[in-house]
Amino acid sequence: MSQGPNSEIFDSLPYYDDDLQKYPNLKSKVDQELARELKALNPTAALHPRVPPPVELFADRPLLKAELDRVKASQPFPSLDTLRYQLPAPTSTPATDEEWKAALDNARAQLQHQRIRQTNGTLLQTYGANAWRIQNYLLESTVKQVESLAEELKQKTVEVNRERKNDQERLGKQLTSLETRWTELISNILQIEMANIALDAEIDRLNQKEAELAQQI
Repeated sequence: MSQGPNSEIFDSLPYYDDDLQKYPNLKSKVDQELARELKALNPTAALHPRVPPPVELFADRPLLKAELDRVKASQPFPSLDTLRYQLPAPTSTPATDEEWKAALDNARAQLQHQRIRQTNGTLLQTYGANAWRIQNYLLESTVKQVESLAEELKQKTVEVNRERKNDQERLGKQLTSLETRWTELISNILQIEMANIALDAEIDRLNQKEAELAQQI
């Protein structure tokens, strides 16, 4: 039942209502109804406004997104291209100047590539260990922050649930008391109505008796 755009009232006290525990056949019916609703649920139905939109990973990184799609599809990892590490000679005999020039350019590119790899290896050997330690320190700090936030959120969740349980038990006792009082009042009203009916019948009998006596006189 809605009272306004930002206020909602739910007629449910899950921490107090125990009808499902009292009546096992009722629980089976509820389970069947939930299964039926879940089966008929439309996956394209609009979600609640508070549900965040789905996160699209690597939206601005097409290469990483393609790799993620490959993993989701369980496709094998593409084989490494080893042609760029080879130094093929011209295939024709005799080779033309253009073919020898292409082979020479490829050899120069391979040589430069190996020089860059050697430089990167030297830099990694000199600074890699410290960079790795710094990265591990940053990751450990981030993990501690996330764990602290998660523990704080967990404690807040426990406190909210405890408060909800206490409120529902208090309100549930009030509802039970009011329901008992309502039942007593209804019972009293029914007794009064039955007494009124009996009195009306007695009055009718006395009136009829009075009429009979008046005729005899």
